[in-house]
Amino acid sequence: MIKTIWMSDPHYTHAGTVLGYDPRVRLRAAIDHVNTHHADAQMCIISGDMVNRGSRADYEGVHSELRALNVPYMPMVGNHDDRQLFREFLPVPDQCMADFVQYSVATSQGIIVCLDTLKSGSDAGAFCQKRRAWLSTVLNDAGETPVFLFMHHPPMALGLPMQDRDNMENGDAFLDLVSSYSCVQYMFIGHVHRPMTGTYNGIPYATMRAILYQAPPPKPAWTWDTFSPAREAPNLGVIHISNSGVNLHYDQFCDWQVGAPS
Repeated sequence: MIKTIWMSDPHYTHAGTVLGYDPRVRLRAAIDHVNTHHADAQMCIISGDMVNRGSRADYEGVHSELRALNVPYMPMVGNHDDRQLFREFLPVPDQCMADFVQYSVATSQGIIVCLDTLKSGSDAGAFCQKRRAWLSTVLNDAGETPVFLFMHHPPMALGLPMQDRDNMENGDAFLDLVSSYSCVQYMFIGHVHRPMTGTYNGIPYATMRAILYQAPPPKPAWTWDTFSPAREAPNLGVIHISNSGVNLHYDQFCDWQVGAPS
């Protein structure tokens, strides 16, 4: 069995707040919780939007904060990230793609694949031919070895009217690809700031609450003009993988008021 911590969307800034929330307080609370309760995890995967503005100071800050984490971490890019600064300050495996922050890691229970769905200059995601070819090679080489995919942007509509506008633009092609491989066991998705589970063509998927702030549920209806973060506590995920099976716990690491607007 392997134990993995899953964080998403810290939206770190070195100073100030994001929608009134303090990203430094929230990230420190998550790190403290992991160090206290889950230091036995083999890794921590952070599925994108490491920073909020993509600035050098923000990457310096989030790198400094994550030094306190007692579990090795695997960072990923989201639509708020800058690939060049990301690579300058955050650790990526030696086998990471040259053009994209996309890599795979072999474990005793299968292969963890961290995908790059960033489309520069857009809140939506993309998955180009280069990234597709790389993933196809990984899946072909995997054979019958279980594969677990982590990505920032959802490749399918989730019934979240506002967030669904900024999904992976060519998600259907992506889903056709991964659905054709029996080795793909699970998809873990960030970006939407809400917890959801479901299946697509028999492949289960889950989304995650953000480290920083949560999006409200789709009802009552809202728009980005009326958007206000939900008064919901943040979560991180505790994932146990054994014999191709996945057990995901949504673990609350602090109250919703911690680091929230007063």
